[in-house]
Amino acid sequence: MNEIIKSLFARKSVRRYEARPITDEEKNLILQAALQAPTAGNQNLYTILDITDDDLKLSLSKYCDNQPFIAKAPLALVFLADCRRWFDSYQFAGITPRPPEEGDLLLAAADAVIAAQNTVVAAQALGIGSCYIGDILEQEENVRKALNLDEYVFPAAFVVYGYPSKSQIEREKPARPPLSCIVQENRYRRLSENEHLDMFIKKGSIKDNNEFREYISAFYERKYNSDFAGEMNRSAKLYLKHFKDLK
Repeated sequence: MNEIIKSLFARKSVRRYEARPITDEEKNLILQAALQAPTAGNQNLYTILDITDDDLKLSLSKYCDNQPFIAKAPLALVFLADCRRWFDSYQFAGITPRPPEEGDLLLAAADAVIAAQNTVVAAQALGIGSCYIGDILEQEENVRKALNLDEYVFPAAFVVYGYPSKSQIEREKPARPPLSCIVQENRYRRLSENEHLDMFIKKGSIKDNNEFREYISAFYERKYNSDFAGEMNRSAKLYLKHFKDLK
């Protein structure tokens, strides 16, 4: 197995870091890797915020479901789906452009997340751990104000980076489902109840049907039906409202 593939298989979320800083050269390589990512029409429909203000990083850690490790990360990058930059370019070129719409936002979000993943892969190759912070979608009012976000700009991803602590290096990576449960040929179909059961058994999450019900019920309350999920959905609706109100 070549080194790039090994790196992809080895990578896991890292939430505890050594005191060791990320050098300017390493940061530059990580950011340059973002620019090498695939992008729609070579537009780079994203802006990356390098969060160097410790007070701002602390605020984001609180807005993102109160996760203190965020504030301690040596490097923190917010990837914004940016529909403003090209809109302004059109205007500066003397064009009266149509306002960005939902399709433009989804395309920009895809660009931003692809760029983010390139930085994660680059960091892993340098021995630097990373963790995606999905909670950047929470507390829209506070995050928008803290980051000075334009109405045509949306926080698509937030990633923190640092050299992993010994415990994080030794921690086992969570199991993934078998390919047969994820890869389908040509057309989508819903998995049967038995296939769902088999998927979680093969992941090692459960042993039988009774454990399946207990595991899924607990997961539902911890994640899907959680307070933070409700807050993320509320905030996402507000971001979309800002976007639509300018049409």
